Amino acid sequence: MENLIFSLNATVPVFLMMVLGMVLKKIGWIHESFASQLNRFVFLVPLPVLLFQDIATVDFHKAWNFPFVAFCFVATLLSITIAAFISCTLTQKSIRAEFVQVTYRSSAALLGVALIQNIYGHSTMGPLMIIGSVPLYNIFAVIILSFGQSQKLDLQLLKKTCLGILTNPIIIGIIVGVIWSLCHLSMPVILSKSVSYIANTATPLGLIAMGASFELKKAISQIKPACIAAFFKLIGFCAIFLPLAILFGFRNEELVAILVMLGSASTVTCFVMAKNMGYTGVLSSNVVMLTTLLSGFTLTFWIWVLRILAFI
Repeated sequence: MENLIFSLNATVPVFLMMVLGMVLKKIGWIHESFASQLNRFVFLVPLPVLLFQDIATVDFHKAWNFPFVAFCFVATLLSITIAAFISCTLTQKSIRAEFVQVTYRSSAALLGVALIQNIYGHSTMGPLMIIGSVPLYNIFAVIILSFGQSQKLDLQLLKKTCLGILTNPIIIGIIVGVIWSLCHLSMPVILSKSVSYIANTATPLGLIAMGASFELKKAISQIKPACIAAFFKLIGFCAIFLPLAILFGFRNEELVAILVMLGSASTVTCFVMAKNMGYTGVLSSNVVMLTTLLSGFTLTFWIWVLRILAFI
């Protein structure tokens, strides 16, 4: 019961923020143009700062665990590959890139550390899981969404894609965070608080903007691919990779971090990036809302199973 209550406390407020965006648009306090501008602001400023903060504050020397990071990296890469193969079965080609991104990409950075701390009282594996997965999340999202805009690859598209990756604010945030961490640079209190203030606006503003952009009629038209993506996000990948993690000897905090990486709700970043790279964002918002609503129950189920089997 405690795990269920914690999961609901972690996910229901997120869902309610999206509902708030829908309500504010319905009563006319937020208009479509403002929601679009808010999406762009979140994409350009708070999200890159949030990713910088997540990576720059990790102590590599004290917490480094190469086998664990390697497993997170490989599992994420395989999840992307599986999602790409599944997307080929979709008849609506225009949503395939969106489908791939929202199927593999978790809100690991937002939920992972909190969930591990709630169970064990500390979080060492959380930041390492972020290192192994979050850079891949964002780099492949930019690549997939960029190439998804065209049915064929040419030199002009390749050049545009490479430039887009190099100048993408999220990629820049990751690179600066890695350099900061590797150089062991300290963060003065003034800078730390400023970064924290900006980073903390990413999720609520992104969720409100996503809710305000949500259109029920369009959502119903894409409910089938949304359900498929949600199934793999919350159940499919966990069923595939959790047994492998157990076979490799991961237990307790490591296993919980892997669970969060695989089976937490799709991140609102999916919607923000899709909208800012020329997609409708309808499928992304559907999957984010659906997985956010259900993840409290599915994560609790997986934790219950792992505890019953004495792996955590």
